[in-house]
Amino acid sequence: MNRTTITVIGLVAGIAAGAGAGYWYGARDISSASRTSAVEGAGERKILYWYDPMYPQHRFNKPGKSPFMDMQLVPKYADEAADPGGVTVSPRVVQNLGIRTAEVKRGSIAPKLTAVASVEYNERSVVLVQPRANGFIERLHVRAPLDPVRQGAPLVEMLIPDWAAAQEEYLLLRKHGDAASADLAAAARQRLLLLGMSDAQVRAIEHAGAPQPRITLTAPISGVVAELGAREGMTVSAGTTLFRIAGLGTVWVVAEIPEAQAGQLVPGSSVEVRLPAYPNETVKGRVSAILPEVNAATRTIRARVEVANPRGRLKPGMYANVAFAPRAHELLLVPTEAVIRTGERNVVIVSEAQGRFRVAEVETGMESGSETEIRKGLQAGERVVVSGQFLIDSEASLRSTLGRLEASAEPQKPAAPPAGAHRGRGTVTAVDAAKGRLELDHEPIPSMKWPAMKMGFVVSDRGVLAKVKPGDTVEFTMRGEPDTSGDYVIDSIAAARPK
Repeated sequence: MNRTTITVIGLVAGIAAGAGAGYWYGARDISSASRTSAVEGAGERKILYWYDPMYPQHRFNKPGKSPFMDMQLVPKYADEAADPGGVTVSPRVVQNLGIRTAEVKRGSIAPKLTAVASVEYNERSVVLVQPRANGFIERLHVRAPLDPVRQGAPLVEMLIPDWAAAQEEYLLLRKHGDAASADLAAAARQRLLLLGMSDAQVRAIEHAGAPQPRITLTAPISGVVAELGAREGMTVSAGTTLFRIAGLGTVWVVAEIPEAQAGQLVPGSSVEVRLPAYPNETVKGRVSAILPEVNAATRTIRARVEVANPRGRLKPGMYANVAFAPRAHELLLVPTEAVIRTGERNVVIVSEAQGRFRVAEVETGMESGSETEIRKGLQAGERVVVSGQFLIDSEASLRSTLGRLEASAEPQKPAAPPAGAHRGRGTVTAVDAAKGRLELDHEPIPSMKWPAMKMGFVVSDRGVLAKVKPGDTVEFTMRGEPDTSGDYVIDSIAAARPK
């Protein structure tokens, strides 16, 4: 390698070194300027000192890295005085903590209420079949309970002897055409109606011209025989229930609603009914009545839902699940995750201007999905914290700790003794907590003109004796006059401060 090459390499190395040094000094200046700018920017707020949040009792007069933790020191500003009503968090910390807020707004919620239920007969469509006169059952057309019947179908044939004589008399009077017989015939016809015959049956015997003591009772509605009280050959009297027929065109679905939620329901609310027998089908219905009775054992109220049953698939006794949709009301709403439930109260953290947060106690109401009703404690338009509440609470606790440390760091002026009291200082030599007595080897007490000596005292508050023990140096205040027993009384006692 010749001398020219060496010279060129040395020149290149010198230029590179100079550029590197310049870059280092420039970067240092930029970093210094950035820190200066940051401090000056923060200088708009007076900084009292810097501290480590993990060790707030230690203070530093300049920024830097904490000697205790791998983190930067945090400034303590003069305007961050202890405020029992809230806490201020810098926007940078808010962003780093990922704190989210939501607006308190008005809206409507319709919480869904579900309950178990059972299918029952619609009692409004139940009819009874009874004879209107004494007679005998000759033939049954329906022989078993729960047999289906159609409207107009024959149920039972009866022989009614009382009708035979009355019909003979009526037909005989009709054959005489004179005026006197006409009046008697009208009276005889009325007697047939009173014996239980219908107008159609009377016309039938008038057309036939012969007595018809047998009658066939028919089904007044379509349905099932819910109750059967007739058997062939029976003797029955007027008013005996032979059949109880229940219609199945509509049925009742009776749901058991918890007493605490019954106030959400009103008659006319829409309902969805699902039955285990038909899991893929939903039946619509409406609340027809809320029964005015509470089950004392289960503390539930029964809601009666009327459901159409055109194909008769809903059968009494089936179980069902009912979903009610109460009517919606306009309410004050917040996200449910914003509410902090402590067990004794419900609170939210309200976000205010300039990074301030405060705790607000609220009264909650209904919940639906991800929203909760607020009845008291907030106003529409305010913003509440929905994430990071506990981090803000930690920040507030830290500020409270700093405030207590600062308060404890300030010198406390001794309180003036009460009128007529005298101060003393001494060493505890004996303690008798049971008798409330204390023996002290005290220094001279100028206000009492006492020299140093050892003597016993009575303590007015025996509870303070639990805080002292023989050998402790204490300061005390005592009364200037002895009590009725001749003992001097100490009113207060505390650990002595160093001289």
